[in-house]
Amino acid sequence: MASKIYPDAQTALEGLLFDGMVIASGGFGLCGIPERLIDAIEAAGTKGITVASNNAGIDGVGLGKLLRTRQIKKMISSYVGENKEFERQYLAGELEVEFTPQGTLAERMRAGGAGIPGFYTKTGVGTLVAEGKPTMAFDGQEYVLERGIVADLAIVKGWKADTTGNVIFRKTARNFNVPAAQCGKVTVVEVEEIVEPGALDADAIHLPGVYVHRLFCGAPYTKQIEFRLTRKKEAA
Repeated sequence: MASKIYPDAQTALEGLLFDGMVIASGGFGLCGIPERLIDAIEAAGTKGITVASNNAGIDGVGLGKLLRTRQIKKMISSYVGENKEFERQYLAGELEVEFTPQGTLAERMRAGGAGIPGFYTKTGVGTLVAEGKPTMAFDGQEYVLERGIVADLAIVKGWKADTTGNVIFRKTARNFNVPAAQCGKVTVVEVEEIVEPGALDADAIHLPGVYVHRLFCGAPYTKQIEFRLTRKKEAA
């Protein structure tokens, strides 16, 4: 079996990037985002990208870097409240946005990875989310049809992986990384540590290696803070 291990993000993305592609990106806020892969996509200059991700990072951080360079044409996302450039581009008509409820977005990714082209959900019925989409009644309740997402490429950030591609995520960093990985035709994962097979508890694996095509260690990482809150020091 060919090795899944690559030396860095640029090498791991060789032959995978093209203009107009669809990318599924894991993470939540700035937690668990594939930052080395995002940097490599920025450096590659790939244009016209559609990105399916819970959010677009913040200004100049995470996917915000690709917004800044105008490499993203469309965002399929749920939360965009911390990114002023996202807001500016959207309101100026420079960025296409497909707002998707958070749980629906996760399920669209999971469904795409499971070979399910569409599913019905009550979330969004009667709102702008449902405009232009087919609906159907089940047991007297109206549901809206949502399409599964299949991405040309999934970019994912894990905590630990073994050399066969089995991945463990750490706490909140697990959010959206698993369904994003599952819906990619090709999935590239960056991790903080790579170990030998058998070193990870088999019952603790979050993403089986069958979903992972390419893998590299991106350490060391610096923890980014999305929104810093502090309180004044109390008087003695």
